Amino acid sequence: MEKLQSTLSAVKGLRSNVLQCFENLFDADVTEETRQKFLNEFQENFNNINTQLREVETSINGLQTPPNPYHLGNTTYLAQETTQERQALYPQLVNSYKWIDKVHDYSFLACNTLNQNNLRRSYIYCSQKRVRVFSAFNNSDPEHTDKLFSEINHLHTTYKICRPFGSNAVVIATISRVLKAAIVCKGVLIEWITVKGFDETLDPEDLWTESRYEVFRKVQDHAHSAMLHFFSPTLPDLAVKSYMTWLNSYSKLFLEPCKRCSKYVSNGLPPTWRDLRTLEPFHEECRNC
Repeated sequence: MEKLQSTLSAVKGLRSNVLQCFENLFDADVTEETRQKFLNEFQENFNNINTQLREVETSINGLQTPPNPYHLGNTTYLAQETTQERQALYPQLVNSYKWIDKVHDYSFLACNTLNQNNLRRSYIYCSQKRVRVFSAFNNSDPEHTDKLFSEINHLHTTYKICRPFGSNAVVIATISRVLKAAIVCKGVLIEWITVKGFDETLDPEDLWTESRYEVFRKVQDHAHSAMLHFFSPTLPDLAVKSYMTWLNSYSKLFLEPCKRCSKYVSNGLPPTWRDLRTLEPFHEECRNC
């Protein structure tokens, strides 16, 4: 015990001297006149630290393993595992428990958030996974879809309806001389939209290829967000008309400045977002300011 106590005292003295040495080094105000004196003092302190370090190493090497374990109370249970691999399990288990607790907390918050934002595509829900129930407006008459889009009259937008995949319609909307949009419908529900530039080819058979222009890729992302916003299974016709009114607001994509910063271009892009209520243009980074 005496050797162990002396060794611990030597380690304590070594740590204190090292701390004092670095504090003196940090607080030193060295000038040309005192430089040599400072270097001599630092060299002397450094030599003393090396001497103390060798003494500590000698003291540690002189320690002997006790024949019987010390009585440490309940802390003796921590030393029952002698292998290094298993001794490292405790901090890993602590980190695992912390990670699992965070997963539970985030899952609880995500569950509450998703319950408040019901994005289910139908109000008719069946708990049996193998049974699918479709609402009536998903299988509406194709003539109703044609009539619905023929009633939508916008000054800068023309519509062309085709059905390359059966009864479901694909509407090619040309908005002024700015962009083209392929709107995939299931009955009168809008399921997908692809936006490209006016000079790009937009074939109904190739609806999944994105535009080569970044500005229209941004518009397509916003169009998908608006598609969920205007979705209404109880009033599908009104939802489609409202969505097409919102989409028609892109007829002045390159002509209107941002309502927040009053700039026409920010980060190389025009205002690609349109407010869902007022249809005012905003840059993506300005809409939440």
